Amino acid sequence: MSNPFSLQYGSAPKGDSCQGILGHALVALAFCIGISCFYGRLPANEPKSPSVSVSFVNDVMPVLTKAGCNSGVCHAKAVNGQNGFRLSLLGFEPQDDYVHLLKEGRGRRLSMASPASSLILSKASGQVPHRGGVRLSKESTEYATLLGWIRDGAKYDGPTATKLLSIQVQPDRGTLPPKSQQQLTAIAVYADGTQRDVTKLALFESNEKSMAEVSEHGLVQAMELPGRVSIMVRYQGLVSVYSASIPLGAMVDSIPASKGFIDDALFSNLKELGIPPSPICDDATFVRRVTLDVAGRLPTTQELDSVVGSTDPNKRDTFVAKLLQSSEYADFFANKWTAMLKNRRDDASDITSNFAFYSWVRDSLLQNKPYDQMVRELLAATGTVQSNPPVAWYKRVKEQKQQLEDVAQLFLGVRMQCAQCHHHPFEKWSQDDYYSFAAFFSQVGRKPTSTRGEDMIFHKRGIATAANIKTGTVLKPAALGTSIDSITADQDPRLHLANWMSDPKNPFFAKAVVNRYWKHFFRRGLIDPEDDIRDTNPPSNPELLAGLEKHFIASGFDLKELVRVIVTSNAYQLSSVPNQSNSADQQNYSRYYHKRLQAEVLLDSIDDVTGARTDFQNLPTGTRAVALPDNSYNNATPFLKVFGRPENESVCECERTQSSSLAQSLHLMNAGDVKAKLATAGGRADLMSKSQKPMEERVTELYRIAFGRSPSAAELSGAVDYLTEPSSADASGVSVGQPASPERFQDLIWALINTKEFLFNH
Repeated sequence: MSNPFSLQYGSAPKGDSCQGILGHALVALAFCIGISCFYGRLPANEPKSPSVSVSFVNDVMPVLTKAGCNSGVCHAKAVNGQNGFRLSLLGFEPQDDYVHLLKEGRGRRLSMASPASSLILSKASGQVPHRGGVRLSKESTEYATLLGWIRDGAKYDGPTATKLLSIQVQPDRGTLPPKSQQQLTAIAVYADGTQRDVTKLALFESNEKSMAEVSEHGLVQAMELPGRVSIMVRYQGLVSVYSASIPLGAMVDSIPASKGFIDDALFSNLKELGIPPSPICDDATFVRRVTLDVAGRLPTTQELDSVVGSTDPNKRDTFVAKLLQSSEYADFFANKWTAMLKNRRDDASDITSNFAFYSWVRDSLLQNKPYDQMVRELLAATGTVQSNPPVAWYKRVKEQKQQLEDVAQLFLGVRMQCAQCHHHPFEKWSQDDYYSFAAFFSQVGRKPTSTRGEDMIFHKRGIATAANIKTGTVLKPAALGTSIDSITADQDPRLHLANWMSDPKNPFFAKAVVNRYWKHFFRRGLIDPEDDIRDTNPPSNPELLAGLEKHFIASGFDLKELVRVIVTSNAYQLSSVPNQSNSADQQNYSRYYHKRLQAEVLLDSIDDVTGARTDFQNLPTGTRAVALPDNSYNNATPFLKVFGRPENESVCECERTQSSSLAQSLHLMNAGDVKAKLATAGGRADLMSKSQKPMEERVTELYRIAFGRSPSAAELSGAVDYLTEPSSADASGVSVGQPASPERFQDLIWALINTKEFLFNH
């Protein structure tokens, strides 16, 4: 018999033709089988591929996602993926991924002749070098799924694949004692009525890893921190959430009386979790706390006396009402809002618009303009800065995509940035949702004015649309999954957006602002981060958030009423001192969470204690740091920069630095501007050194100004001893006391402003 390798195409074997042909055919068959085995077609150690047809959409894509191939740090990187191989993020675009797999990489990613030689398998299993490491074991079911799909011809079944309707997690809620475990099961529900256990292929992620961790196969491990934790379960672009309570289990014998729905919801949650709350703080602590939180300043000694020395049962509520009527309230919250609204100065010509915009925000807060009206005036602003200051926002936010992203994040608590390029990884928002929201701003027109750097903003007549940059689909305005009535060419689509936002049924608008204000007063939002509202990031206390939202809407979007109802609650007035049980609590508000004073508030507070005043360019003498209209004063005042005053570049409040640093400590101890304030002629130290009051009274006054309380006996004794100069004897030997030097008062004030008690609200 001839060597099969010598056969030529079209030649006939010698000898008996039938016998020769049959023989050569058998040899050729044997040879082909051998070659196939060599390349992994039928090796004995390969996992047996599924006997049923493998779906690219429902079987292959979940494997690639679970293995991390299409994660943002691997082949789903923006622009070019990884090493020339690109996949869509988390498999949201299977048709594109199929093309990348089949036709790119010189056809080596999928080998129909030798499936096991496919790069997608050999690299993922570590048979050839792979920067991502081993992602699939050759013995795994996932490897067998990919191998079976390639053997079946690597078909694309996008149009015919059974549609995935939902993903369910079982159980969906429960109670997890500390250090206990819970196995979750992920169930995929399809349009044909079938269900499938996809636990091995689902992705699991904890929203609070300090409270509970979850394994890649859905085993939840509770930690020791009490509270509520959620586990996000993601499969093929759909998500579900498992929510669990981790109780402390302590006896809750004493709970402060309830003053309304806030206390009802918060104390009920603490009782359910077994976390005893701290007691109500004393009057002096409350006055300092609420004055800093509402007015952004230290209370005066007269304000302290009006509450601490009063027997009126409503004295705290009365004091809050006075704060809300003060100009300092408007200054402080205008500072907060203008930072998020990006009121920044990039050029000297910006000064007019910056001052006008700040004044509009401040005046709106002072007169208590309804929040929905403020937002409407901002979004639909037209004209010039001189005639209509809210148009200054469009000077800072010029691009259409930035307008929609800022509005969504700031006023709705929804982060849409991800959906610009791909389906949102943690939410239901698609690229179509992104661009249909952008369409609301498609008719914003600009025209230069005679004032340098200033534009006139107007509504361009025309039909509002926006095109999906990937698909080219032209989209009409739609608001986060909600259709909007037809908008004619003469109508400003921004007004329709404002109508939708202020609708009492809107699921985002009121919720976003009450959650943002809750964080302002409690250091942590009920949904945290405060501008990331989504189903997969549920609130720590849903009943409380719903109550705040309902109350705010019923009040007519009254911001002062929102502040009042929060700070007059006993929940806000709890002591910051932990008891034996609640020191580990970080999200249930069983005590007041102390927080470092903001840069502007701290600078003003140091000025109040030292009796000095910081001068700011182009502003009247005595202007407080919380009343600065824009970011331009940061460079001229090193204190503000060191302590984290934002540059107003982002709508995210995370731009403001609230953490402590070595630079801050060194600045307080050694900086020239702080030393100068201490030594100011006519300042606190200078005047107290000349005062004729008893030393004890002078020390007590300093403590009340700085801490809002009188000194303890030990503090008083130590301070008086330090301030009292050694006595000298006259010619007759009689002891003569020496007046305290200004330097010693400077030292005492310096010591007070460097304490944690001064630097933090508590």
